[in-house]
Amino acid sequence: MDFEWNDAKRKAGAANDSDVPLEDRYQLLIDAVQDYAIFMLDPAGRVASWNSGARKIKGYSADEIIGRHFSLFYTPEDVAADKPGRELALATARGRAEDQGWRVRRNGSRFWADVTITAVYDPSGALLGFAKVTRDMTERVRLAELEHAIELSAQIQSTREDEQKRIARELHDDLGQQLTALKMGIAALEGQLTASNESPAALAATGDLQRQIDTMMASLRRIASNLRPPMLDDLGLTAALEWLADDFTHRYDAKTTVQVHVDDATLTESASTAIFRIVQEALTNVAKHAHANEVRIAISASTDTCTVRIEDDGRGAEIDGERKPRSFGLLGMRERARQLGGFVLIDSAPGAGFRIAAHIPLSAIQSDQARTR
Repeated sequence: MDFEWNDAKRKAGAANDSDVPLEDRYQLLIDAVQDYAIFMLDPAGRVASWNSGARKIKGYSADEIIGRHFSLFYTPEDVAADKPGRELALATARGRAEDQGWRVRRNGSRFWADVTITAVYDPSGALLGFAKVTRDMTERVRLAELEHAIELSAQIQSTREDEQKRIARELHDDLGQQLTALKMGIAALEGQLTASNESPAALAATGDLQRQIDTMMASLRRIASNLRPPMLDDLGLTAALEWLADDFTHRYDAKTTVQVHVDDATLTESASTAIFRIVQEALTNVAKHAHANEVRIAISASTDTCTVRIEDDGRGAEIDGERKPRSFGLLGMRERARQLGGFVLIDSAPGAGFRIAAHIPLSAIQSDQARTR
């Protein structure tokens, strides 16, 4: 009995569906589309129909827009250039016109649109009007721009590192050798002055020159190492971080320790550079703001994540989530971690020190050989 009742209900529903005219079904289908503005224009370009997607994208209700010219959707500069008229003419001549560009919503805001205009003819070949389909591509364009900016940022970062490496090598190899040669020349001159019993003042002057050259060479090594320490390329990340910590301890009288529980031989060159720069920038922030007595640097790895921690016992700061206009160091650390698919967390409070943790996927920093072991 239940089966017979359900079957009768199904047949009644089918009969009701068949009562809906085909053109009304098409209209219902078009009205149901939310992601596209689909509407008709008359041969003069006036809006003749309006679907819910058009209302959503362009902001006009059907009562507000039907009967008005579709040039309302174009920017003033496009209207001045008669772009709407040219697109209708092209659709009439070729049957179809496609375009991407800025369009204007009811509230005056602009959005990037993908537009197709198709000429519609009756069976006799007379032009009935145009079918216009518009899709809001603004978010996709913004995403493409963001991806391009990210790629450009990574390329700039890589180029900068290569240039710093080149300058550091030239300072160390070229200018450093010249200073060494100069010191040797002065030492030879000192020997000649001593042999010829020249005045003590001249001998003292050569000694002063040698000490000045020693100071210049120490400054040169420091500048070259700050640009890019040779040991990062020659001995690896751990050695470079130990040098960085030792240099920081001596320059700022803050005990700095390093613990690395990751095999740096498995890291790619770009990953080692990024981690070194994150630590270097964190130490720069400590030197500028923390007034710390102790700094701890630790690198560890879990199953799938490498974590870089830099902690100090300094005066700390209030973390309110807002970006300070000049917090370029924190921005730089976040950008380096993001380029490796990771992120940076910051924790601090007044009087409680500052803690930075960069979490980076191991898959993004290990060499191909290390991943296949």
